[in-house]
Amino acid sequence: MNGADLAAIISAGAFAVLVIALVLVLLKLARLIDAASATIRDTGDSLIPLLDELTETTKSTNKQLEKIDVITDNVVDATSNLASLINSFTTTIGGPLLRVGEIVKGVTGLLGKKKK
Repeated sequence: MNGADLAAIISAGAFAVLVIALVLVLLKLARLIDAASATIRDTGDSLIPLLDELTETTKSTNKQLEKIDVITDNVVDATSNLASLINSFTTTIGGPLLRVGEIVKGVTGLLGKKKK
């Protein structure tokens, strides 16, 4: 056995170790890919019911918001009607009441001056 044969045996051994290491890395990578695929599959399976539930919740929320919109519109209408009623009351009754108040004040002033 000469130096060239010894170098060839060492090279072949190193290559065999390299191939074994590469096979181990590839096996671990295959397991990792299988685990990732299972995780993605499970996530996809649980995501569909979650999205369905989210859709139903959104529909229910929209129905409730429509009811609130109706209530809000009614409150706005009632407030406008009340403001109109107060304005009419103030215009109709307020002016004469001010005049009556002025008359009472004037009469009270005159009666107060007579007592002195």
